[in-house]
Amino acid sequence: MAVCARLCGVGPSRGCRRRQQRRGPAETAAADSEPDTDPEEERIEAGSAALSGAGGDRSAGPSSPPRCSLLELPPELLVEIFASLPGTDLPSLAQVCTKFRRILHTDTIWRRRCREEYGVCENLRKLEITGVSCRDVYAKLLHRYRHILGLWQPDIGPYGGLLNVVVDGLFIIGWMYLPPHDPHVDDPMRFKPLFRIHLMERKSATVECMYGHRGPHNGHVQIVKKDEFSTKCNQTDHHRMSGGRQEEFRTWLREEWGRTLEDIFHEHMQELILMKFIYTSQYDNCLTYRRIYLPPSRPDDLIRPGLFKGTYGSHGLEIVMLSFHGKHARGTKITGDPNIPAGQQTVEIDLRHRIQLPDAESLHDFNELSRVVLEVREQVRKEQEQEQEGGPEDAEGLGQQSPQPREEPPAEPAQAPGDGGAAAVAEPPAQSGQPFVLPVGVSSRNEDYPRTCRMCFYGTGLIAGHGFTSPERTPGVFVLFDEDRFGFIWLELKSFSLYSRVQAAFRNADAPSPQAFEEMLKNIQSLTS
Repeated sequence: MAVCARLCGVGPSRGCRRRQQRRGPAETAAADSEPDTDPEEERIEAGSAALSGAGGDRSAGPSSPPRCSLLELPPELLVEIFASLPGTDLPSLAQVCTKFRRILHTDTIWRRRCREEYGVCENLRKLEITGVSCRDVYAKLLHRYRHILGLWQPDIGPYGGLLNVVVDGLFIIGWMYLPPHDPHVDDPMRFKPLFRIHLMERKSATVECMYGHRGPHNGHVQIVKKDEFSTKCNQTDHHRMSGGRQEEFRTWLREEWGRTLEDIFHEHMQELILMKFIYTSQYDNCLTYRRIYLPPSRPDDLIRPGLFKGTYGSHGLEIVMLSFHGKHARGTKITGDPNIPAGQQTVEIDLRHRIQLPDAESLHDFNELSRVVLEVREQVRKEQEQEQEGGPEDAEGLGQQSPQPREEPPAEPAQAPGDGGAAAVAEPPAQSGQPFVLPVGVSSRNEDYPRTCRMCFYGTGLIAGHGFTSPERTPGVFVLFDEDRFGFIWLELKSFSLYSRVQAAFRNADAPSPQAFEEMLKNIQSLTS
């Protein structure tokens, strides 16, 4: 520490003025009387002295090496040193002395911090035309609004949503991600801007609402508390259209569903669409967002967890987050509907109970599939009763020794690729896949589903009446097609949902810890319970 202190010339061994002001006279005198070297420096000086002695000049004593202060370094070297430090440390460094403060006004330093910390790759030199410096961009835009970067779920009643706030050039933009038009689940996500923040002048950042069709207008962003912020539009007249609500509804319908009301013949579906338009229109001037994280992944997960687009009958496509929790997997709704709102666990998969589907000919018979699934459900029920009677130790044993219904023939023993988790129960490994076809009578919004699957597991799906009334979990089949697609057969509804991975890359969306992710799941579920 003493060596570093002398290098900068402001440490305690050189009589740092700031620290001396906090000391009393006795402490200052004691500090000044301390030796000016530490053991490491003495060892280095001793080595230098030995080398000098070996050179033949035995009469002269060991001379101390010249001391170099950080203040004596050339400005261009100090700029390079300061530019490598985190931007949050630079204000403290500016308080050391006038020279440091003057050097920290160099835009090269802040240009590098903008690039390395926030990914701003634009040529920031063009800011000089507007009189805005890179230091202003860092301090008044990027650093000030850093807490809203990442993934968020808007509080829009049961519908939820997915907002991604990113640094986009010299802007911070909130992009609302929307599923593709029903039923094209493999199409890419759609997105539209809700708000943006940028520097118009040196005083402060400007927030603009992007909602509506009349261009950017005045808005406001407020950080309510940790992991929660809100936006407000100050000019809601920009959201209105000259043709009134009817024109607004038709425009919204084309954007949301990619069709007109005349194209939708199902009366119940028309009611659901009109209900969503009326409900979501109430939130066009003020919205609250709560942070969500992407699920953490482990090497033994069945597939890579993440966000998926799924078909939900008359409700259209919705966004679901697939996550793994030991011997179970969960699908949590990020967007929802009046029956099962956002935040609820739409499906839960028991990775201990793999289902061997009947052959392709028998699979056409819904009753045969139903018989297989109900047998597994009865087995799961008995195991749960034994777990409750026997306690945690017996429960752990059951999980390891749980029998598999309709196992593969003994002539083809399972070769598990690894230990524990989903990999341990994914036996035998499916190299080429098995034929898959939906039983007769099972409806699907998308008939273009894969005709082969890797494996199937027992699971339960959450169903409820309108307004999330009388919710219950019903048996079903989780069908894994490949790394990016899976399906779920809702036995009671005689319905099939196909899910396809969201391929977009999201920054600042990883959970700081597995515990933080679990807490996030509980929070978003409690809001709609």
